[in-house]
Amino acid sequence: MEKNTLFKYLTFIFLIIILCAIFIRTLGGTETLQEYAEKNPEIAYQEKEPSPIQENTINTDSPSSEKGLLPEASTETDTITSNGEIENTHAELEDSPTTTAEASSKNQKESEEDKMTEYPDRVIYKEGFYYEPLTEEIKKRITGISYPVTKDKQHTTAGKATNIVNTEDEIQISYDDLRYVSILHYNFKGIVRTGELICNKAIAQDMVEIFYELYQNQYQIEQIHLVDEYGGDDTLSMQDNNTSCFNYRVVDGTSNLSKHALGLAIDINPFFNPYVVYKADGSTYISPSGSETYADRSKDFAYKIDENDLCYKLFIEHGFIWGGHWNSMKDYQHFQKVPE
Repeated sequence: MEKNTLFKYLTFIFLIIILCAIFIRTLGGTETLQEYAEKNPEIAYQEKEPSPIQENTINTDSPSSEKGLLPEASTETDTITSNGEIENTHAELEDSPTTTAEASSKNQKESEEDKMTEYPDRVIYKEGFYYEPLTEEIKKRITGISYPVTKDKQHTTAGKATNIVNTEDEIQISYDDLRYVSILHYNFKGIVRTGELICNKAIAQDMVEIFYELYQNQYQIEQIHLVDEYGGDDTLSMQDNNTSCFNYRVVDGTSNLSKHALGLAIDINPFFNPYVVYKADGSTYISPSGSETYADRSKDFAYKIDENDLCYKLFIEHGFIWGGHWNSMKDYQHFQKVPE
């Protein structure tokens, strides 16, 4: 009797335990890891893949993906909070290299457009290389110096005539025939400088093209200033090794009007490439003074213009004549062009 009663109590307790377990599973919906694995083997036993929240993905269903385009940039970023929720926060979008380059290109284009608006007659070949008609300011700088005041008034510097012309002739070039040219160049220290020239409008395009190539090759020219900074005195300009073009003057030692007077000639690094005249008595005239050692072209030295020199090659390609090819005289600094 006691055994039957004990068995009944144990059976009853076991049933209660089973019922409680069923009741708890029903309310909590939980299951063991083993049961989960048996029901979902493709998930439980596959390799772990990166969380989609941690990667930048492209929505292939978006209109932009159909064209092979990335979604538009957003200034919002997603962050994960401590409780696993995704929180949308704002962040500033830094400029990418592409954005910076586009902005730079846009600014440069706007700058060039502004210059074209301000200087409608300016012809820009490359950045830093342009030419334009003489402005009133430039006319004031050169009038009475490199450009004569009247046909019967010669220019003087410190009481010495430096620009003597035939006063019976009319001035053979007008302001409208000339162009102001601005270029970049490397000086003897390898520093980039801005140079300025005045030349005939017929060779203005040649000037910017030639000097741009010289600049690209870091060809060194000590300085390029208007001869007016030397009072129009060609000798002073040469002694200072100044590269110059227009100067309404005669050929040194003659009464003939120089091609410089028409803006059709230019002298490059003149101190190292002097003007040499062989006289009938066997003597030699060399200008500028002090450059005599550079008249010997058999020597090798810096800034020497010869047929192997880049400057020579560029001017010849553009149809210029080199003074170094002349017979009775040698003008190694000199290039000139007579337009057709």
